[in-house]
Amino acid sequence: MHSSARGHGWVLGIASFALPLLVWSAISYLPFLWHPMVRITDPGQVDYFVKDMQIERATFLEENRKLAEAGRIPAQGVRENPVYLPAPHLVAKALFTAFRTPPRLAGDPWLHESLAHSIRIIFYGFALSCLVGIPLGLLCGSVPPASGLFEPFIDFIRYMPAPAFGALAVAITGIHDAPKVAIIFIGTFFQMVLVISNTARNLPKALQQAAQTLGAKSGQIVMHVVLPGILPQLYRDLRILLGWAWTYLIVAELIGASSGISFFINQQAKYRNYANVFAAIIIIGCIGIGTDTLLKYLGRWLFPWEPRR
Repeated sequence: MHSSARGHGWVLGIASFALPLLVWSAISYLPFLWHPMVRITDPGQVDYFVKDMQIERATFLEENRKLAEAGRIPAQGVRENPVYLPAPHLVAKALFTAFRTPPRLAGDPWLHESLAHSIRIIFYGFALSCLVGIPLGLLCGSVPPASGLFEPFIDFIRYMPAPAFGALAVAITGIHDAPKVAIIFIGTFFQMVLVISNTARNLPKALQQAAQTLGAKSGQIVMHVVLPGILPQLYRDLRILLGWAWTYLIVAELIGASSGISFFINQQAKYRNYANVFAAIIIIGCIGIGTDTLLKYLGRWLFPWEPRR
């Protein structure tokens, strides 16, 4: 029964990726679904048409109608999607060629350098958030006076969008990596404190009461009762919060001096190389889901007593 359920899970997991890919392929390869543009293969006698130019289909048909009425040579073309929607095979090719293609401008980073830079920003911002947020969350979830003192203000701040602090972060920390790290920190820290405090509060009170009966102080209860008791759930909370950190990456990297994978995406969009844009976005998704899957299996090894879901 267990192996059958696991097999169904794999099938559904594959289907969750296959279905969007199927829709994307249908839109890309079946002209009758949605191909609103025409790529010129032969401009005929239309003055402003050039080979490989993309034109709206209605304009293409109208120009050919005028040429037919005048007895002139019509243009030839094939139906296509807009340049910003490349076909799957073009994006698949870009996943390899983007790493081997040098940047157009001297001094600009390669794709792998941009990715490495973005990963460093995520690491520093999230590590700093954990360094402060985990102890504060444990304190708020275990000591009611601390919860009353800190949580109302944290709850107030968490509704403010992290990018709103961008100008202030640049003014305080400069234009390079520091404000980007600050945005990742702001985007995860306040949520982290509240999530961890709620996890700590859900620990059965009997465990803490038993420790108090044995003479344990507040600090000892937090370190020796609360933290070990919530460790598996705390680990899962941090996995989710790490995903939130990635969602702030693009905005963070546009603050101050543009850098990282966001700079690469913007540059490729500027050059209208949308296959590389899609490839970079897919790479971010692959890094994210790969990291989360690795952490999930690492969690099974760290907490073998936890029931598998």
